[in-house]
Amino acid sequence: MKTILFATLALGTATVLASPAGAEKLKATLDGKSEVPPITTSAAGTADLDYDAASKKLAWKLSYSGLSGPATAAHFHGPAEAGKNAGVAVAIPNATKSPVEGSATRTDAQAADLLAGKYYINIHTQANPAGEIRGQVTK
Repeated sequence: MKTILFATLALGTATVLASPAGAEKLKATLDGKSEVPPITTSAAGTADLDYDAASKKLAWKLSYSGLSGPATAAHFHGPAEAGKNAGVAVAIPNATKSPVEGSATRTDAQAADLLAGKYYINIHTQANPAGEIRGQVTK
């Protein structure tokens, strides 16, 4: 009986270590038609995001191409549903070249909005200072 209990505990510990509790995979697909109002552009982008609930860390890798000119800024905006605009929630530094990676720590309220799909990513250019491509963050 002790052997079975030990094996069960060891297996449970290995499972917990292999898959961190609270880790969320998120993504965004960026294009001009998702801007509010929509923008006509051939630019496109993708973002792969990881949110770790234990550390409250949001990490991202953002790639884009085809912008009308160099990116002048990039941000996470929220809280806002698709089709609505919101203020900057997180700056994405060094976004003038693709790909760009980074991370930021979120509060519980910000994390709740993020996981509820109320954040979007926006890449700005000189020709489109309000944003050239945008994508809603989803699970």
